[in-house]
Amino acid sequence: MTDHRDAVLRLWGRQLYERQGEPLAWAEAVLEASGRPPTAVTAAMSGRLDALADSPSDRALLLFRTVAKLAANLRGDGLYDADVGTRIGPLALRLSELEPPLAGPLGDALGHPPDGSTSLITVHAAELSGNRTIRLRAIDALLEWAELGHPQARAALSEVASDHRRQDVTVWTKALNRIALFGDASLEPGLLRALADIGHPGVRWSALACAELGFHRAVPLITALLEHPDPMVREGACEALGLLQELAAVPALTARLNDETSWVRSSAAVALGHIGGDQALAALWQAMVERRNPKAGHLASAIAAFGPPVVADLIALTTDPDPDLRALACRALGATADDRALPALERLATHDLARTTLGGLVATAAKQGLRTAHRIRARTTST
Repeated sequence: MTDHRDAVLRLWGRQLYERQGEPLAWAEAVLEASGRPPTAVTAAMSGRLDALADSPSDRALLLFRTVAKLAANLRGDGLYDADVGTRIGPLALRLSELEPPLAGPLGDALGHPPDGSTSLITVHAAELSGNRTIRLRAIDALLEWAELGHPQARAALSEVASDHRRQDVTVWTKALNRIALFGDASLEPGLLRALADIGHPGVRWSALACAELGFHRAVPLITALLEHPDPMVREGACEALGLLQELAAVPALTARLNDETSWVRSSAAVALGHIGGDQALAALWQAMVERRNPKAGHLASAIAAFGPPVVADLIALTTDPDPDLRALACRALGATADDRALPALERLATHDLARTTLGGLVATAAKQGLRTAHRIRARTTST
């Protein structure tokens, strides 16, 4: 609580507000619990910012003005001002610290003021067994606490991630999407079990979580998912294998370059570019050159990821008789931002007026490649 006090109070204030079905009634109860005159409470609830104006040194002045602004907004256009609403809880909590006799009444009005961040996290962890709305709210709260570095929140999230069979799939995948916040080697057995459960709707996230945490024992199971009937799962498996930079997966990823779904083909190409090596490069080059697909921009981009070693071959490709291949070479050369690429791109941008299968000019592709190269070079120079 001490290390992150301001962040803790802001987060708590928002979560506290979200639990109020009637925000105005809740705000009025907080004001009444402050022990100030009923006339001041009425004035604030009517949207008058000058509530407590007769006592400018009153410790509750800021609380009353905040509630008055919220009341005015809700009664005017019906919109909730999040910045105002999330400050009510922390301000009331601060007032109870300044005036200890008010701690009890304000505590009752607030709903559940924290004894510290740990007490709130205990509540959120317990809420994971509530209805679906409560579970989703609880997992979001735990993720935010984990982002603040709270060890108890990380432990609660680890428990969620460790057993997919006991969790709502949305709650479970929300946790896995942020696995880097809390994951460690202790999660490997549970994630491998989830990965083996290929009928589970969250299996894609199992693969990505294993990759994020560097679990190479998952590679055979992830590779098997490349044959899954759901293209989203196949795409996730490609991405996971690329993250793991698993050389053994190159043949299986090469096969996915022929996948019936375009985004799976693209993900497989990106993965091969991440993995690198002669075998992956040969697969990408063969797919681009032999199949002569005018929509193979994903292949060109993946080849560019290999950097300087591919530049000479790409420059040679700019003289190929096929305009589609020349255009793809321009795209790849631009992404390399290599000095050697610029003369070839400038030549094509000026002189190559041939049209590709899709109707575009090779010269246009060369100009786009030049813009990409200059943008990358400028960014590199600035850093």
